[in-house]
Amino acid sequence: MKKIIAKTVLFLLATSLVSPILAGPFSVTPVRIYMTPKDRAVAVTITNEGDKELVMQADLYTWKQKPDGEDDLQLTEDLLFSPPIIKLAGKSRQVVRLARLSPPPQDQEQTYRLIVREIPEAIPNKDNLQLQIAIAFSMPVFITPPAAKSKLDCTVERTAADTVMAACENSGTAYAQPIDFTLSGPDNEKLAGRINGGYILPTIKRSFNIKSENNKAIPGGKAKLTVMLDDGSKQFFDVMLTE
Repeated sequence: MKKIIAKTVLFLLATSLVSPILAGPFSVTPVRIYMTPKDRAVAVTITNEGDKELVMQADLYTWKQKPDGEDDLQLTEDLLFSPPIIKLAGKSRQVVRLARLSPPPQDQEQTYRLIVREIPEAIPNKDNLQLQIAIAFSMPVFITPPAAKSKLDCTVERTAADTVMAACENSGTAYAQPIDFTLSGPDNEKLAGRINGGYILPTIKRSFNIKSENNKAIPGGKAKLTVMLDDGSKQFFDVMLTE
């Protein structure tokens, strides 16, 4: 009798995982899906990077965030992924369609998550002992009216001698994604930085710790926070740090 010693589902946010113990790696493009209210459908390409056949399933979720920024996903029928079950031979690819079924948004961006996961148990196992690890991709889907824009406002407070916390709130009608934070002093010298952030959906406030290099104390007084967004634009906020 075949034995399964482990089975784990890995949710990877728009990245691929390649390892010899995996049932088979695959990739999905684009990694972020953008639609306008005029778009009825978009194309998505799934590629089997391995030599063995893969069976995959796609599910769609409304994507909201809780007040603390934690993702809140609920299955939805607003969108249709066709076909929902994909079988791919080794070293092959298939173009599938993501179609919008719900009415188009009027003034605020609609956000969803498309999760494509491997179903390793759908492929007969010829080994007596197998480590089953299923790969999954979680891709954001944005349906954005032309007038929808993010509006970010950030404040900074000290949490330790070498650390500050940037609290950023999005009061706009489209997502914001900070990807880099730099805290500078009055002479533009860099005091602290952070090179990753996260999505901030409309009405949500998220906090990000920013540390100095080598645990160096961050001086009090006037400072400037520079936030780089995923589109390459930068926003600047004048802040005051306590001693």
